[in-house]
Amino acid sequence: MKSWSILIVLALVWGSSYILMKKALVVFEPMELAGLRILISSLFFLPFFIKNFKKIVWQNWKYYLIVGLLGSGFPALLFAFAQTKLNSSLTGILSSLTPLFTLITGILFFSKSINRNQVIGVIVGLSGALLLMALGNEQAQFDLQTLGFTALVVLACLFYALSSNTVGSKLPNKSSFDISTSAFTFLLPLGIAILCNEQVWIPLKQSNGLEGLAYVGVLSLGGTVAASVLFFHLVQIRDAVFASMVSYLIPIVALMWGFLDGEKISLIHAAGMTLILFGVFLTRKKTKNLEAV
Repeated sequence: MKSWSILIVLALVWGSSYILMKKALVVFEPMELAGLRILISSLFFLPFFIKNFKKIVWQNWKYYLIVGLLGSGFPALLFAFAQTKLNSSLTGILSSLTPLFTLITGILFFSKSINRNQVIGVIVGLSGALLLMALGNEQAQFDLQTLGFTALVVLACLFYALSSNTVGSKLPNKSSFDISTSAFTFLLPLGIAILCNEQVWIPLKQSNGLEGLAYVGVLSLGGTVAASVLFFHLVQIRDAVFASMVSYLIPIVALMWGFLDGEKISLIHAAGMTLILFGVFLTRKKTKNLEAV
């Protein structure tokens, strides 16, 4: 029950992140948004990093760096640029590719086994996501440029998968808060480097500058800081594949926000979301007398 509660909370928080990015991009350029998001998140964890500096197991530094860069740093950049072309609903829908990549990378790089129901659940959920991608965004014009921005989201999903598998396989006994503290503090130089090359104070002088900064603040402290701690904890108490299933619920939340922001919700959306939810159900259904695949 605890794992399901965390999954739902994560879906609500991360599903709302895309509309927050959309609103923030009205004020900030993609690099500015990504830099601020990384910097705010890193600064939050810095005092805890300093306090526990002597307790950090430094032989794990490379795993913390991988989790930081692939789980937050690079995706922050990729999503910021992607949403300059893609709407928030479609971006949220594309994030449902993460469980498939988690499954594949777990088998290829982390010696994971998986049961048949989980495989079927991932496929069913993915089919719902593909249905929404193909038919759920009626106004989208899929030219090469749009496909290029779509590829940015797909790459971010691959990074998420590698990050969650790293946490589950290489850092299973570490506190989720400690993992976040080290991973995000290692990102601090990246956030500073990005913003040193940006004139972020210029958009702050606009009439909606503080409003845009508020969106970034909520995105950073809620969608990055709090959600990352919860996600790492979920990976540890369950597994990376189950935790990645949050990406099947995120499109539902993203679509609802899109509807409230003027985007249309059709029967195709309902069908796609039904498949997604059924896929999540299958991944949790106990398997009897089935070998891992």
